[in-house]
Amino acid sequence: MKKAVFIFLTLSLFKFLPAQELLIDVQIQHPKIQNVDPTVFDEMKKSITDFMINRRWTDLNFQIEERIHATFVFTFNFAEQGGDKFSGTLNVVLQRPVFGTDYNSVLLNLVDKDIDVTYTPFQPMNYSDNTFTDNLTSILAFYAYLMIGVEMDTYSLYGGTPYYEQALAVTQTAQNSTIQYKGWQAVDGPRNRYNLVENLLNSSYQSLRDFLYIYHRLGLDVMADNVDKGRQEITKSLENFKTVFDKRPNLYLLQVLLETKRQEIINIYKEATPAEKVAMLNIMKEVDPPYGSRYDQVMK
Repeated sequence: MKKAVFIFLTLSLFKFLPAQELLIDVQIQHPKIQNVDPTVFDEMKKSITDFMINRRWTDLNFQIEERIHATFVFTFNFAEQGGDKFSGTLNVVLQRPVFGTDYNSVLLNLVDKDIDVTYTPFQPMNYSDNTFTDNLTSILAFYAYLMIGVEMDTYSLYGGTPYYEQALAVTQTAQNSTIQYKGWQAVDGPRNRYNLVENLLNSSYQSLRDFLYIYHRLGLDVMADNVDKGRQEITKSLENFKTVFDKRPNLYLLQVLLETKRQEIINIYKEATPAEKVAMLNIMKEVDPPYGSRYDQVMK
């Protein structure tokens, strides 16, 4: 009996202890690599997972159930013969629960094509803000801060600013490193880490952060109690896409959000009023022209 009471009290106490911010599902694919022992990738997965979930990224106190959920899918297509250098891509998928439901809304779904990293099994992954140790830990730190920022923006208007600033600092440190890796410079193509965080901090594109807050906090979170009211707010939030599209239609952040939210928006408006459907179609067909015909699903 005493043992049962002790276990209950221990679990009860544990429930209220602050947890780290992130809960990451790491997957590593290497279909084209034949010259590396597969256990290297198993150890890499463990090291990355431990690095992401065991480190405190903020001063905030998260309860276990409040942790930020994301999936990292690394696909390595090249490994240096007999070495420890790997190249490939990283698919980052960030999700957020919707109040009053068991539904998770995807906040980010992007592919980083500039993944060039060095990894040696059983060596500690060391990282310190404002110091470039290696490209792998810098990439992981960048996305940790970026994901926290995006999540915070959906709960509080512009609440993610401090974490975007941290992500930008990671970028600037990487830019000044002795070895120059792709993905950190503005000139590394239109879709890179620097451009993504710059877009988030650039006041010219602040409307997209308005979208993150209105769409999720005032829209989706309300729909469990009042579908019509929540959907009305979501319709308002879509105007922010057009505001940025009129300024810069190919903006990286805009394209990421469109790719992430396209199908969810379609699903939301399948049960909307005719007027709401037309309002959505007028906006989304203009800002997302390559996929304009997909939005017609709401009329079926």
